[in-house]
Amino acid sequence: MLALIERIYKAAINPVKCAKEINALRFGIIGAAQIAPIALIWPARSHPEVVITAVAARDEQKARSYAKKHSIGKVYFGPTGYQQLIDDPDIDVIYIPLPNGLHFEWSSKALLAGKHVLLEKPSTDSAEETQRLFEIAKAKGLVIMEAFHYRFHPSYLRLKEIVNSGEFGKITSVKSELAVPAGFIKKDDIRFNYDLGGGSLMDMGVYPVSAVRNLIGSEPVSVITATHDAHIDPKIDRGVRATLEFPNDITAEVHSDLGIPWRMGIIPRWRHIHITVKLEGGEVSLSNFPGAWIYHTITITPKKGPKRTEKAYTLKGGKGEQWWTTYRYQLEAFVDLVRGRTPHTVMTEEDSINQMKAVEMVYSKLGLPARPLSKYVP
Repeated sequence: MLALIERIYKAAINPVKCAKEINALRFGIIGAAQIAPIALIWPARSHPEVVITAVAARDEQKARSYAKKHSIGKVYFGPTGYQQLIDDPDIDVIYIPLPNGLHFEWSSKALLAGKHVLLEKPSTDSAEETQRLFEIAKAKGLVIMEAFHYRFHPSYLRLKEIVNSGEFGKITSVKSELAVPAGFIKKDDIRFNYDLGGGSLMDMGVYPVSAVRNLIGSEPVSVITATHDAHIDPKIDRGVRATLEFPNDITAEVHSDLGIPWRMGIIPRWRHIHITVKLEGGEVSLSNFPGAWIYHTITITPKKGPKRTEKAYTLKGGKGEQWWTTYRYQLEAFVDLVRGRTPHTVMTEEDSINQMKAVEMVYSKLGLPARPLSKYVP
């Protein structure tokens, strides 16, 4: 319990600060998003090579209040605010936490302006758009990375290490869920806006899809079954369950829900956040994988031998701190990538493109329309 309190205090309540290097990367944030503090602003305080230089928002008051709250020196706003931030010569990296449907346009513009990009998941609304972003980045000699933060935490890397060790043989199936009870997300939330790339699968659902793909180490060949719970907008999925077929007779179940209905309308449901890998010789699971920095448990259940549990808050070799969040580990890897160093792990171009291909496969099986492509042409 004391370790839990310390992690939350040092990461979120009073983020640890450090001295900054003279040539630290200067980040600009497009959109005064609620996710940005935990995803970038707090982690940046403890990274000597990162400073948050500017923020842009459509609304002037929102932009100024956000900048004041988070001690950000430069503020851009109005209809040209995003572009002004991108054009600022004092900015090296653009962080994009905008709604999904705006990712392609503003990532393209940032790359074309010579800025590296840290892009919130999902990368875009389609595999085609994602591939185009990486083509632009390569042509400009820049880094763009999709921010699947859970992938960078020691707990997930330890889970993957156990699975790949051969200790329990080959994978037979994987199950991953990320679902929350009704009430956490309002029915008019932007996550339910079809035109902006909304839907359960595009929000929480990309985590389970990403996890099963990465653990199995190959891409799905088909979607065996897929069902969804509709939102008010029939094009939008509030919840999704799907079973994917992978090579070598491996199957994977994914489940996401932005509002699990309460029992009898009065009893709230518990959230479902976990990854479970079944192997020939046992089962390995990780609880709370996106929030593993707060708490998690890696449970190893062999078919023969005693059950055991593990926790992993620092990388092998001691890199990292107990209180580093999934996002802090992600920032470490991103900076290493930009600096030309070898990161402890990374989201690759191929991974991001194939991720969107898998999402598109599930939507096709559901009989729901693909999320609309951006009208922006680089």
